[in-house]
Amino acid sequence: MARRPGRRGRDGHKETEISAPVAPSGAMGGRYKPLLESEVERIFEAAITVLERTGIEVAESPCRTTFENAGCRVDPSINRVFIPRSLVEKAMKTMANEVLLAGRTPEHDLHLGSARVYMGTGGQAVKLLDLNGRMRETITSDNYHIGRLVDKLDNIHFYMRPVVCRDLENEDIDVNQFYTCLAATNKHVMANSYLPEKVKDLRMMANMISGGAEAFDKRPIISFTACWTVSPLRYAMETVEILDEAIEHNIPVVISSAPQAGATSPAALAGTLVQLLAEQLSGIVYVNLIKPGFPLIMGCVPAQADLRTGSFTGGSGEFSLLNAACAQISQHLRIPIYNSSGISDSKIPDAQAGAEKSLTGLAAALAGSNYIHHSAGFLESLLTVAYEQYVIDNDINGAIMRMVRGIEVTEETLSIDVIHDVCTGPNHFLGHAQTLKLMNSEYLYPQLMDRASRDDWEASGEHDLRAMAIEQAKEHLTNHWPKILSDELDNDLRKHFNVLMPKHEMQPEGFWDRFL
Repeated sequence: MARRPGRRGRDGHKETEISAPVAPSGAMGGRYKPLLESEVERIFEAAITVLERTGIEVAESPCRTTFENAGCRVDPSINRVFIPRSLVEKAMKTMANEVLLAGRTPEHDLHLGSARVYMGTGGQAVKLLDLNGRMRETITSDNYHIGRLVDKLDNIHFYMRPVVCRDLENEDIDVNQFYTCLAATNKHVMANSYLPEKVKDLRMMANMISGGAEAFDKRPIISFTACWTVSPLRYAMETVEILDEAIEHNIPVVISSAPQAGATSPAALAGTLVQLLAEQLSGIVYVNLIKPGFPLIMGCVPAQADLRTGSFTGGSGEFSLLNAACAQISQHLRIPIYNSSGISDSKIPDAQAGAEKSLTGLAAALAGSNYIHHSAGFLESLLTVAYEQYVIDNDINGAIMRMVRGIEVTEETLSIDVIHDVCTGPNHFLGHAQTLKLMNSEYLYPQLMDRASRDDWEASGEHDLRAMAIEQAKEHLTNHWPKILSDELDNDLRKHFNVLMPKHEMQPEGFWDRFL
């Protein structure tokens, strides 16, 4: 159970803390459908037409040979592969309809599929706004400390590596970003890989932490995201190599496409969905040609360009519509989906950030997106993260997940007898037994959002939401040092891999002197 930080009353003493129910991860969404079923089918048919008529640009490679051997027409003069409907239909029969992304402990497992909803972090920020309001480049240890914070926040359900290790060379990033994340939290960890030859090392690391290869295969504690396309309709061959390695080593993987409507996909939102689905279907075909039934997740991250400037934007109503529509399409296809919310264009944790995050997160979750990344921590159109923003987004995510859970309608909750008791007797609803029974299950109590009277708020120091979030982030960073890896396992990992995170930086002693 989450607990709301005690507030100071007028006399300066802490008020009683109220237990707050945690909004359950994996609640079933799918109530919001921006498309009619007939429109979903039209988009699917249009995507098939694109694959057969326009095709995908694939350079000469084993990937292209795989398509050709399966019966695809290839035009080497323009490096295009044309995928027939029959291969799409075959892949849809063999693809995995459910994918498990395991936590270190079962309560953090993600059972992706249908319209089950999980919300978590996203990746590859290059700047961090620290707790003193100063901007700096991101470094390896940020992945560890943000992970400790996320481990404590109940409404952030998974940990996708949030920042780029700007202090490392490429050959050292893969191992160190996964190590710092896995050492920080019991939640499932996802990241990308920079070099295909490092994938086997990451599988070996995951095996060691899981307790062996068989244990990992049953409960995969890491997964990859592979942005294997460059929109429109072109394969990024260096990332295809990483995708191939992930398949070879049986690591669950997201195939991610990120077109921007009006820039790298049509300005028409329906056209962007058609192009995005064509890219995704090509990847589903490719992966299932190599290994039918592989734990593959459809990765749809559509956004838009602000057509006044051409710049990326992620906090808009159009962004919300596109990502919700992708969730609806994924349920039609019966394949798990990874998509996005929470990409505020604001530069600081402010009202704009709160509005954009709530709008985009609610749309994706109510539509039944399975793995909603970027839902916590991000600012400045994915360039920046802030520690306090994770704490604020935890509250936002909690409210969103409460809405996803919906309203339970039973004979008991219809409350006919309760209404009769109150209206015909000396009772009142506040004191009724039903109210006391449901207080901590029917209602979610935010940890940050202020509900005090103005007098109490003024007496407690007139703190705004951001100030409260900074205070809570500092409290968690000071006190929460989870022991995820045993000393023996940590030593073994450091013997096998070039782990560059010093042990003393993973200890509470002197933390604030190092951190600030």
